[in-house]
Amino acid sequence: MNTVLVERVLPTGQMIQIVQGDITSENVDAIVNAANEHLQHGGGVAWAISKKGGAAIQNESDEWIRQHGPVSHSHPAWTSGGLLPAKFVVHAVGPVWGDGDEDMKLAQAVTGSLRVADELNCSSIAMPAISTGIFGFPKDRAAGIIFSAIGKYFEGDSSNLKIVKLVLFDQETVAVFLKSWNDKWADKP
Repeated sequence: MNTVLVERVLPTGQMIQIVQGDITSENVDAIVNAANEHLQHGGGVAWAISKKGGAAIQNESDEWIRQHGPVSHSHPAWTSGGLLPAKFVVHAVGPVWGDGDEDMKLAQAVTGSLRVADELNCSSIAMPAISTGIFGFPKDRAAGIIFSAIGKYFEGDSSNLKIVKLVLFDQETVAVFLKSWNDKWADKP
């Protein structure tokens, strides 16, 4: 069972939460998959989403690649949610640590995911700690970039999104993201 650990309403009206649990069980309009550019869902969060969501997710991902080619950091792909509670899966390609411009690429992946969710008329989205698993992005650095990218996105044009959940699976990642959360928002209204 997923547990909301902290939540905050941003000045723009959207709620952001840190949730500990399994992103595949979130009952939201869209979940974000931490994908590779070829949408081959063989490990980590991508494997879990594809396994629980069924063959439709990989089949639709293969079709996306046939039609559009490899996925970039700034323009995520999307598929149906298959058997998942979520209607859509947004496939965000985060950076591999050491490839260069990692901070910018991670911010683009987060912003792109939110933009795609808006284009799909979603009001809720759940995302993992993109790039912090097998891609090796330092968790503390990623947390700050992810929080900042979410805040900046909502400062722009109006958005249909009402809630953004950062769904984190393991205790180490939860602890790092909670520390970054507290550093950003402690003692602020």
